[in-house]
Amino acid sequence: MTRVSEVAGRQGPLESLLHERLLYPVFQPIVQLGNASIYAHEALIRGPQGTALHTPDALLRAAAQEHLSYEFEIACLEAAMQTWGQLRVAGRLFVNISAMALTQLFALRGREALLGLIAGFGVVPRMLVLEITEHERVEDMDHLAQVVSEVRSAGVALALDDFGDGRSSLRLWSQLKPELVKIDKYFTRNISEHGDKLKTIQALQQIAEIFGTQLVAEGIETPEDLRVLRDLGITYGQGYFLGHPDRKPLKYLGVDALRVLRERQVAVFPELTRSTPGGHLRSLSLVRAPTVGLDTSNDELASIFLDMPDLHAVALVNTERPVAIINRVQFMNEYTKLYYREVWGRKSCAVHANFEPRIIERDHSVDELVGILTSQDQRYLSDGFIATENGRYAGLGTGDQLVRSVTEVRIEAARHANPLTFLPGNIPISQHIERLLKKKARFVACYADLNHFKPFNDHYGYWRGDEMIRLVAKIAMEQCDPQWDFLGHVGGDDFILLFQSPDWQLRCERLVVEFAARAEAMFDEDARRQGGIQAEDRHGVSRFFPCTTLSIGAVVIDGSQFSRAEDVANLAASAKHDAKQSGGGVFERVTPVSTQV
Repeated sequence: MTRVSEVAGRQGPLESLLHERLLYPVFQPIVQLGNASIYAHEALIRGPQGTALHTPDALLRAAAQEHLSYEFEIACLEAAMQTWGQLRVAGRLFVNISAMALTQLFALRGREALLGLIAGFGVVPRMLVLEITEHERVEDMDHLAQVVSEVRSAGVALALDDFGDGRSSLRLWSQLKPELVKIDKYFTRNISEHGDKLKTIQALQQIAEIFGTQLVAEGIETPEDLRVLRDLGITYGQGYFLGHPDRKPLKYLGVDALRVLRERQVAVFPELTRSTPGGHLRSLSLVRAPTVGLDTSNDELASIFLDMPDLHAVALVNTERPVAIINRVQFMNEYTKLYYREVWGRKSCAVHANFEPRIIERDHSVDELVGILTSQDQRYLSDGFIATENGRYAGLGTGDQLVRSVTEVRIEAARHANPLTFLPGNIPISQHIERLLKKKARFVACYADLNHFKPFNDHYGYWRGDEMIRLVAKIAMEQCDPQWDFLGHVGGDDFILLFQSPDWQLRCERLVVEFAARAEAMFDEDARRQGGIQAEDRHGVSRFFPCTTLSIGAVVIDGSQFSRAEDVANLAASAKHDAKQSGGGVFERVTPVSTQV
């Protein structure tokens, strides 16, 4: 062990611990989530129990106060390897070391001395993983990369700790290319409830694939979070739910964790947001039209329009900033009038400008542009609009382009999240079915549809119809187990429910009964008394329609028998048709490959 020198003849509390070799490691398991096996253990250092220096935080503070950070880290490294060598446990050993301590260790001892140290404790180099912990910014990244290359050539693997906590940088990942990266517990804790954390993990998975790195999810403390991380395909996991730190390494995974990792049910991923993603218009095609200034004459502007017959307008700019737009048709109507050129030809064209143009930043969201389309000032339809990049002129667009682009982005957004109910749309529905099929899970695909909804919508108005659709969504959410059951909104009054709950039929029946009771209150008193309304059918013939109810078609799916989400959706739609033909309620369509859930 590194010799710790005495300062002014007096040892500090930590220095005494180091001198007496009182530090000891505890080991926390790192689990391979795919096969529920114990892959490795991380060594975590402790001081004597019952003392002020028992916890890692207290030890780190003491090391900083006594200026013994390097000596402390090396003592931790040696204590971990010595104990591990004595225990002779299978699997890899993860030990923490800062970039500063690693580079200093190599400078003082060199590669061969380090190998001798490892071998002296009975640890096989290829079973050792140095886990880089960063408490301060790495100053010389190139030198650290050279040291890491030396470490790797000795057979020792490298891991990057707490990625995402602000200290472990993407450049460090890119330059060192560690075999493993440990995701900071901020992103894994309660991931089952936060769609933004889930999307962050998915982004890290893409980066890991680029660099050929395996990910370790830290801080797993609940079965719900473990299920989501398991279904995301994270390779390794670590946390209290998988195993607490202990002086004796864990031989077998606990029953609760083992049950979660081996179950065939698929977790329902949390949604990113409860609002419709609007998207941006960066892909909008622009006209790279010339601009004019306040000093541009009418004659000069007329020449531009004559040279560019397809140009609908020009922007008037002042020091790169657009301030107005001049409509071609309106300008040319004035310019071609008798004696106009003789009187006004050399004067400024600004007299024809609209100084309240529609100016759209290329990164505008659709939600911001909807206000333009619905405003009382509709001149954008003829003038078009001016597009800017960071406030600078970028080009022109037409009113038709704006309307078409907003519509296209809205349609695409609705495929991801329905704008009325905020429930997942067609794309997330298909993705969840694909995940169920990939896991070969048994589940029930239900297609829910309203009976006699169109007459209600026509009779009371679309706003009341929207209210009824939201009521379906609300009651359906109440009847779904958020952990196992997926609810999606196909569009209109059509909903998809994917049940893994064994009591799915009871849930569906409650949904039908509860909706019938609460939907009846949306009819006026006369309609409730008569049991329905008089309205026109699809052929324009007036007839009586009962109060709106709900039909649910269900089909039991054996995931091992299907490969395409489309086939499952088609079966559910056929079951819905059967349910409506049978008079409503819940109808289970039996198929040759159906099995009990």
